[in-house]
Amino acid sequence: MTTITTLDELLALYGESHERSRRKELPRLIDPYRALIQASPFVVLASAGPDGLDCSPRGDASGFVQILDDQTLLLPDRPGNNRIDSLRNIVQNPHVALLFLIPGVGESLRVNGRAQISLDPELLERGRVGDKLPRSVLRIDIDSCYFQCSKAALRSGLWDLSRQVERASLPSAGDIFRCIYEEFDVEAYERDLQQRQRSSLY
Repeated sequence: MTTITTLDELLALYGESHERSRRKELPRLIDPYRALIQASPFVVLASAGPDGLDCSPRGDASGFVQILDDQTLLLPDRPGNNRIDSLRNIVQNPHVALLFLIPGVGESLRVNGRAQISLDPELLERGRVGDKLPRSVLRIDIDSCYFQCSKAALRSGLWDLSRQVERASLPSAGDIFRCIYEEFDVEAYERDLQQRQRSSLY
């Protein structure tokens, strides 16, 4: 047998999880979990819809995901590529998962819940940056939350500065577009890229 196809086979291979790994999963935020969310400038949002799955990076200043109460989070939607894959999924299936990362910290926080796309003026105002309001805000009702130990970050060297990759060693965004389009002006695209990014962050 080279493929696991049943839960019994899976449990025979891995065994039961440790009690500590089960007890750290809670249906609401506790103070340490609040602290991790408030320190995080980057979260990965996972969603599922009839056409498949989506995993989307979201980032802003630390604490941009706001804590409304012990069972509710607010995630403002910033300008992106306008594919709205996550939002399409949420309209049809509210279940989402969040993975909070904090630079330099090995532990991460995982949150599972159900999201609504809100246009509530008060919630939009809470997501204001300067004179820019988010177009919408995800209101996320928490079903469970738990912290992840630092093993993955340690194995990967995620925050180890000596293992950072030189950006110039990999294809640029322009290089990727050149492989997709038959004719693409990489120089013009990359010349204007930084200005476009600065002017469209919010």
